[in-house]
Amino acid sequence: MGDALTPSHAVVTGGGSGIGAAIAQLLAAAGAKITLVGRRSAPLLDIASTIAGAHTVQADVTSREQVDAAFASARAAHGPITILVANAGQALTAPFAKSGFDDWRRLMAINIDALHHLAQAALPDLLAAPAGRIVTIASTAGLRGYAYATAYCAAKHGAIGLTRALALELAKTRVTVNAVCPGFTETDLVSTSIETIMARTGRTADEARAELARFSPQGRLIQPAEVAAAVLFLCRPDAASITGQAISVSGGETM
Repeated sequence: MGDALTPSHAVVTGGGSGIGAAIAQLLAAAGAKITLVGRRSAPLLDIASTIAGAHTVQADVTSREQVDAAFASARAAHGPITILVANAGQALTAPFAKSGFDDWRRLMAINIDALHHLAQAALPDLLAAPAGRIVTIASTAGLRGYAYATAYCAAKHGAIGLTRALALELAKTRVTVNAVCPGFTETDLVSTSIETIMARTGRTADEARAELARFSPQGRLIQPAEVAAAVLFLCRPDAASITGQAISVSGGETM
């Protein structure tokens, strides 16, 4: 993969599985030092065992205090943060009329409040870096609507709005701010959606998977490695003119 990101230090939240793990592994292969942040220690350690020198921090990114402590640990291990990948997220499917406000706040906390905490806490390091990067893993749900996913869509639209506004604010600095918007991706999140479809409709697992795959004109689920490749592209020093973008990795779903 080369040394395109040497000597960067990338912090990847939600790095213990799925898209976050794929991103961390690819950025490491490109020369970045890696800090993995997540709520559960065991998955982080499993992924860290595949990345030479990876540092792990158990933290809840919905808490600014825990984010500050996590970043202090990251700096102690690998120096100033030059790349922030805000990947941690959560989804919920339910009819709007039956969705409680507690569920609404929970999804806002992880999908948009956490982005505020992470970006603000990392900003001093990023501004001092030769090429600071913020990449948010949003969703096609930030570019369009999905029935029965009101809170998730609202939060991801908010994440893209924050991305665009912050990119303009920082346009005259060396920091770029972008979002990557995957369609339905082969992760635990989609596995949960498949189980929900099965439980509510009586469809088989294959039928439920096909129902999600049909959203893509390519007729398939996205792979985590494809999302990671888009993130790597945005993190490279030669992507300095790309900022404020919401890049859809969805097989053409948002054309």
